[in-house]
Amino acid sequence: MTPRPDGSALVYCEGAFRTTNGKTAHGLVRRTSRYVVLGVIDSTCAGGDAGEILDGRPAGIPIFADLENALENCHFQGRQATHFVVGLAPDGGRFSATSRAGVIEAIGRGLHVDSGLHDLLCEDAEIVGLAADHGVRLRDIRAMPPRTALHFFSGKIEEVRCLKVAVLGTDSAVGKRTTAWLLVDGLEQRGIRAELVGTGQTAWLQGARYGVILDSLVNDFVAGEIEHAVHRCYVEARPEAIIIEGQGSLMNPAYPGGFEILAAGRPDVVVLQHAVARKEYDGFPGYPIHSLRRQIDAIQLISDRPVVAVTVNHEGIAWEAVPAVCAEIERSVKLPACDVLRDGPGPVIDALIPHLPLPATEADD
Repeated sequence: MTPRPDGSALVYCEGAFRTTNGKTAHGLVRRTSRYVVLGVIDSTCAGGDAGEILDGRPAGIPIFADLENALENCHFQGRQATHFVVGLAPDGGRFSATSRAGVIEAIGRGLHVDSGLHDLLCEDAEIVGLAADHGVRLRDIRAMPPRTALHFFSGKIEEVRCLKVAVLGTDSAVGKRTTAWLLVDGLEQRGIRAELVGTGQTAWLQGARYGVILDSLVNDFVAGEIEHAVHRCYVEARPEAIIIEGQGSLMNPAYPGGFEILAAGRPDVVVLQHAVARKEYDGFPGYPIHSLRRQIDAIQLISDRPVVAVTVNHEGIAWEAVPAVCAEIERSVKLPACDVLRDGPGPVIDALIPHLPLPATEADD
């Protein structure tokens, strides 16, 4: 087993792994360079394989009914869990009484705790005291950085000469981050150096080398931090393409993300992730999702940059019906469309390649 810099993790997702509220756990099951994921905790899916439940493909990551069960299995397998990672991403980002109790139990078993929720562990006196007693570390991924460490928008984004791709969405919890990673992989497979700039806590937990956690910032510094992350990625890694993870959607009533990414990240092109079967914004009944055409038009109006492809979230669609759904999108909006999880990112990579900057020698000819 390949070692990970932060150790081996059990991912807590009680009652949510089959829902969009488990998207942080989903991301860690699909990939992470930060931890070895030993298992997921969710009593409603106990006994299953996390990858099989999530994507129909076994990942070798079992789902356990509770922490006790998970630790017993680790001991039996000769493995040692070092971290308890909160894999929940509920609306509002708050701990429930049940999930807080799960954290307390994990501390009592000597596990470090990493959380990306808005309720900060380090501000909970009881949890802080227990962590000190048991010699474990608490990390709040959404804790606000010191203001002295933050950046204001400066215009240095104009120095970034590689292709910048924003992966935006028509809703929150729609698969933008997963698609962004698959685009990085797809570009690399074509021999094009690519990097992901993450914008949320899950990308950080997955080990993204560059990024910013937008939910932890005071609004004045959001644009500057996006610019700084993209610029730093370009200066240090010198990629040919940077894929910027989107947040929320332009028209979501609670998570109108994407404006700052368009304004400060200054993407050259946009890939739009769409859950075709959703009729209302996730978690907000009574708020119908704006049409795909309307959202494409809004992005292009705001950014003056093209949407070059649509990536499909197959939630609520029969597996065999996905190609027909993609074909209908291509007919209606005149853009390539594909389900990157089902069929790979090939058509999207084909749409991106013409936008790559020419090598210096060619550009000068």
